[in-house]
Amino acid sequence: MTGHLVVAIDGPAGSGKSTVARKVAAALGLERLDTGAMYRAVAWAALERDVPLDDDEALAALAGALRIDLVDGVEVDGTDVTAAIRTPEVNDAVSLVAAVPAVRTELVERQRRWVVERGGGVVEGRDIGSVVFPEAAVKVYLDASPGERARRRGEEGAAALARRDRLDASRPTAPLSVPEGAHVIDTTHVPVDAVVQEVLGWI
Repeated sequence: MTGHLVVAIDGPAGSGKSTVARKVAAALGLERLDTGAMYRAVAWAALERDVPLDDDEALAALAGALRIDLVDGVEVDGTDVTAAIRTPEVNDAVSLVAAVPAVRTELVERQRRWVVERGGGVVEGRDIGSVVFPEAAVKVYLDASPGERARRRGEEGAAALARRDRLDASRPTAPLSVPEGAHVIDTTHVPVDAVVQEVLGWI
């Protein structure tokens, strides 16, 4: 990744990753990649095509075959799924899909290729600074109190959010964790623009 400016933003659901990543990318004139949307796209496709969520081989084959476009919204094989990947059903399925090692291998390669093709970018997810881009110029880990994260993701519910936290943090492959060398920000009581300015100050 030499020569590419990569800003890696990790954290659990509701920590503010997407909002902060979008604003940081705009300030730097870079593109933003929401890697969580990629895993959601695979989960959506699995549900649509009745691929069992406990069949790792079938899920890996599905991930490898899908065309996922995140330029304007999210498209899977030409179908706009921007709203469809945010349903409760996909919320429940995505952590299971993301725990499959072969699915992660496929999508991580796509994420790295995305950055090379664009000469850098702001990339958000759960394993960006630890696995995908461990040599990123800036690594940030956002967090917030469980109550605040549940409030921000009210449509998902506190119990569902806690379940996803457990699954994401306990999976054997690329678990959600604070990357080595990452700047940690608790966004519970910090305005978004203040978080963005702090991130920009590290670049």
